[in-house]
Amino acid sequence: MESAWGAGPAGAAGAAGAGGALASKRDKEGSKSRSRRRWRKVKAKAPVLLHSMDLRTMTQSLVTLAEDNMAFFSSQGPGETARRLLGVFAGVREQALALEPALGHLLGVAHLFDLDAETPANGYRSLVHTARCCLAHLLHKSRYVAANRRSIFFRTSHNLAELEAYLAALTQLRALTYCAQRLLASNQPGGLFFEGDEGLAADFLREYVTLHKGCFYGRCLGFQFTPAIRPFLQTISIGLVSFGEHYKRNETGLSVTASSLFTGGRFAIDPELRGAEFERITQNLDVHFWKAFWNITEIEVLSSLANMASATVRVSRLLSLPPEAFEMPLTADPKLMVTISPPLAHTGPGPVLVRLISYDLREGQDSEQLNSLVKSEGSRSLELWPRPQQAPRSPSLVVHIHGGGFVAQTSKSHEPYLKSWAQELGVPILSIDYSLAPEAPFPRALEECFYAYCWAVKHCALLGSTGERICLAGDSAGGNLCFTVSLRAAAYGVRVPDGIMAAYPATMLQFTASPSRLLSLMDPLLPLSVLSKCVSAYAGAETEDHSNSDQKALGMMGLVRRDTALLLRDLRLGASSWLNSFLELSGHKSQPKSVPIAEPVRRSVSEAALAQPEDPVGTDPLKSLTIHDLSLRGNSETSDTPELSLSDETLGPSTPSDVNFLLRPEDTPEKVESQEEMSTKDGSSSCLSGTFPEDFLPRRSSQGPTQIPLYSSPIAKNPFMSPLLAPDSMLQTLPPVHIVACALDPILDDSVMFARRLRSLGKPVTLRVVEDLPHGFLSLASLCRETRQAAALCVERIRQILTPPGPAAPPV
Repeated sequence: MESAWGAGPAGAAGAAGAGGALASKRDKEGSKSRSRRRWRKVKAKAPVLLHSMDLRTMTQSLVTLAEDNMAFFSSQGPGETARRLLGVFAGVREQALALEPALGHLLGVAHLFDLDAETPANGYRSLVHTARCCLAHLLHKSRYVAANRRSIFFRTSHNLAELEAYLAALTQLRALTYCAQRLLASNQPGGLFFEGDEGLAADFLREYVTLHKGCFYGRCLGFQFTPAIRPFLQTISIGLVSFGEHYKRNETGLSVTASSLFTGGRFAIDPELRGAEFERITQNLDVHFWKAFWNITEIEVLSSLANMASATVRVSRLLSLPPEAFEMPLTADPKLMVTISPPLAHTGPGPVLVRLISYDLREGQDSEQLNSLVKSEGSRSLELWPRPQQAPRSPSLVVHIHGGGFVAQTSKSHEPYLKSWAQELGVPILSIDYSLAPEAPFPRALEECFYAYCWAVKHCALLGSTGERICLAGDSAGGNLCFTVSLRAAAYGVRVPDGIMAAYPATMLQFTASPSRLLSLMDPLLPLSVLSKCVSAYAGAETEDHSNSDQKALGMMGLVRRDTALLLRDLRLGASSWLNSFLELSGHKSQPKSVPIAEPVRRSVSEAALAQPEDPVGTDPLKSLTIHDLSLRGNSETSDTPELSLSDETLGPSTPSDVNFLLRPEDTPEKVESQEEMSTKDGSSSCLSGTFPEDFLPRRSSQGPTQIPLYSSPIAKNPFMSPLLAPDSMLQTLPPVHIVACALDPILDDSVMFARRLRSLGKPVTLRVVEDLPHGFLSLASLCRETRQAAALCVERIRQILTPPGPAAPPV
């Protein structure tokens, strides 16, 4: 052995000393690299273990690791860090043990709410899956701590911050689980939407909106989604809070540019600060902010980059359809005609913008008649390339309606994936740019989409199609409009589309709780307050602000100054009625209050405008139109059910009012407070103990309770606004429906319940639920493999609609 080393004893000793030092250095570096590889390996296995471990096994493993880490850190002395780590693992153990039976109960009944055995999806399943994701993250983090807590490279502060963040998330998920259990006890068998009495609904929603949300927007952001989505969500969250700062500065004349969106360095390095600011923005800023933020994709630089990465098409033209009435044949008797009038609601007759996209230049697409409708878009007005030959007209046509919460985006935002559709399907696509709320509330968008759809059916030859097969396709709010356009086409008696492909559609715009909507507490793309503000704007509760455009972006001090003035005015005008209401409830001689409690959060510009009395002299007749209630109202003023007419089934809303959905219309804040005090004195259970166990207190929002305006008119029950509430006779007129939903989408239950209603009526309907993706995945189609697969599924559903049915098999 010595001869093999080629050294004598002295040389061997020297070599051994040098080699030992080198080996020691290598051991340290190797230990560090092994530690990193071990953690990367643990993280890589997280999705696999999530699906391979059942809930009980995962909980037991987490509790065992938590107890092991507790024993270790309790022996590390009285240091602050060791004390906090001990407390974190104690909290993890407590929450996991309490959460496991509650999740098991939900999982045991979740199958009762599925569409069928082949489609295991509903809000209860989604909530359980989300909680298991959080448990899995804590499990892997606990394993990492147990394996590396003695290492000199162990980052104590970083791991402590992550554990505390996920413990906060687990605590809130436990609160949501109790909320889901209360929904389960209150709803009818098989029903996913809250069906309790009005008082119970108010109590339940009051509890829900006060829960802390910031923990889901910091270190835990997007933990429930596929890992490839999380960096994108983090970038969006940083951009959102940075945009919020610049948006506030608009009051001083500063402009918001694309380069200013992602400059929030302090938000990038401080997840807790980012989460708190994200929560503040979602609760306090009005719909105009979200309209501005969601429209950043319309900025020329960003849209150009998106188009560079998308498929190249021969035709991309923005058309302006003139507001001229035309006639269409009735389906029942083509010899009879019906007049299709241009959109009229709210703003009177006006052109409707549509975008024609075609991979090939087809016959009719460069005709003089179509060229006369082209609207210039500046430097990129056309992508019409000259070609020596034209392709023949396609037998099919896709009419697309984009999403955006009814308040934002255009076909330009959705153009990248529409170009891919045009290439893969080989058919022309007409995307409708409908007018947006709050400037154009319901039913303006429906009228424009219906008018554009009828125009496309009548003039399909100009669009490069023979119109043999027509598909309506849309996402989110666009999916809602696809259903309502088809319902209106049937009401008019004109041709309905051959099928509808709706991606994650909203079918219930009446604000009510459901298991999947509980997920809006943590969803970075569809937070609860944002969802309600969009629906409120579409319903007409968010009125257009005709003042200077800079006033739509009031800063912090501007909001304080404005709301202080409004509060003083309201105190002056309404103190008498408030005091009388309070005294009527105070028969037990409780201590009177001379000054009512101020609003917990600032009202938005639009909410403040709603509080002003409407001038009956200056009322716009187009905005004072009414609708039939279609017998959906609980107490009808007349015994006869009004018939649905073509002229008024989508007419505008009645007088709006600022209503907090947390309170009944007859309840003032003082009345609710008095009722709670009396309930406590009488020993009856409060709404808090009715939802949560006595030994559990969820974390409350530091931003104060959110006051969400809900439109009090029955317009939210209009089937042309909430197709889920349409009577059976209307739903029977729908063509085959194909729905692609997201398992983690707050509006998943809209899709499940709508599909169940159609299935119960014997209508052809399919529902496919994709896993681990957020709402709006079509706009993220090029982001990762999972979004590409989901987008391809939508294309396949459209292809099924456009494929003519084969001949019937001959009888045997």
